[in-house]
Amino acid sequence: MKKFEEQATQGLLDKDLITTEQFDRIQGYRNLDLFSLHAELKLFLYVSVLMFTSGIGILIYQNIDSIGHIAILGLLLTITVACFYFCFKNSAGFHKMQTQFQNPIFDYLILAAVLLSCIFVGYLQFQYTVFGTHYGLATIVPTTIAFFCAYYFDNKSVLSIAITGLAAYIGLSVSPQSLVHNDFYQTTTLSYSAILLGVLLVAWTVYSSKTNLKKHFGLVFLTFALHIMSIACINNLFENYWGIFALILATSSFFFYFTSYEFKSVTLFVFTIIYAYIGLNIVLVTIFEFLNIDDDLFISLFFLVPFYFIGSIILFIRLIKQFNKNNSHDTIQ
Repeated sequence: MKKFEEQATQGLLDKDLITTEQFDRIQGYRNLDLFSLHAELKLFLYVSVLMFTSGIGILIYQNIDSIGHIAILGLLLTITVACFYFCFKNSAGFHKMQTQFQNPIFDYLILAAVLLSCIFVGYLQFQYTVFGTHYGLATIVPTTIAFFCAYYFDNKSVLSIAITGLAAYIGLSVSPQSLVHNDFYQTTTLSYSAILLGVLLVAWTVYSSKTNLKKHFGLVFLTFALHIMSIACINNLFENYWGIFALILATSSFFFYFTSYEFKSVTLFVFTIIYAYIGLNIVLVTIFEFLNIDDDLFISLFFLVPFYFIGSIILFIRLIKQFNKNNSHDTIQ
C-alpha cells in the first residue's frame, strides 16, 4: 500500500499538480508513521452494540420465566424508542446525497435501535403470534424499518440488515455458513428466487446511480447480489440443466468484473474472479464427464493439473496487480 501511495504522489509531482515543497511535506508526514485510532474506536463501538443486543437476547432467554413477557417487551420497547428518539433528534434528515451525524456515536445508536426492533418484533411473534400464521410479516416488518432507517440516517450497517431481512423473507439465508449449506440444490424455485433477488439488487443500484439516490450504497447492494447469485448458480452446476446456470454465472461474472473497476472495489473484484474460477472448473469437469474420455487420455490430463493450478495462481496474482495498477492511475488522474 505504501508503495502505491508513493507512486501516486510521484505521479502528481511529475504532472506538476503539486510543488516540490508540497511533495517533501507529504513524504515527511508519511515518514512520521502516525497511527490513527479512528477505525479501532469505531470497531469497538460496533462490537459494543453487538454485545449489548446479544446480552439483551441472552437475558431474555435465561430469565423468560421469572421476568415475564410483558416486562421484557416493555423494556425492549422503551430502549428501542429511546434510541430512535435521540437519533431522530440529532439527525440532519433525509437527503439523496451522502449525509452523516455530527457525532458518529449516533450511527451505532441507530444500529442498536434497528437490532432491538428485530428482537422486539420476533419476540412478539414468537410469544403472542400477533401476525398469526403469516410468519413472513414478522420478517418484512423489521426489514421495512431497517430500509427506512438505512436511507433516512444513511447507515450502511443497517442497510446490510435490511437486505439480509429481504433475503430471509424469500427463504434465503445469507450468513457465510448458511449460503454454502443452503437448499438451492433441493429447491429449484429457491435458486430462481436467489438469482431474481440478485438481479433486483443490481437493477436498484443502477437506478440509484442514475437518480443520485444514495449512490454510495451501490457497493453494499452489489456485494450481496454477487454472493447470492454466484452461489445459487454454482450449486446448480451439478444438475442436469447446468448449462443455463453456467450462462447466468458467466454473464454475472462479466458484469461484476467491470463493475469492480468502476467502484474500485478489490473485494468485489477478488470474489468475482473466485466464483468465476470455481464455476469454470465445475463446467470443465462436467464436459469431460460428458465426453466420456478414455482412461489413458484422462491420466495424461491428470498430470497437467498441477501446471493448471500453478498457472491459475500466477494469472490471479497478475490480475490483482493489474487491478491495483489501474486504480492507482485513476487516482492520479
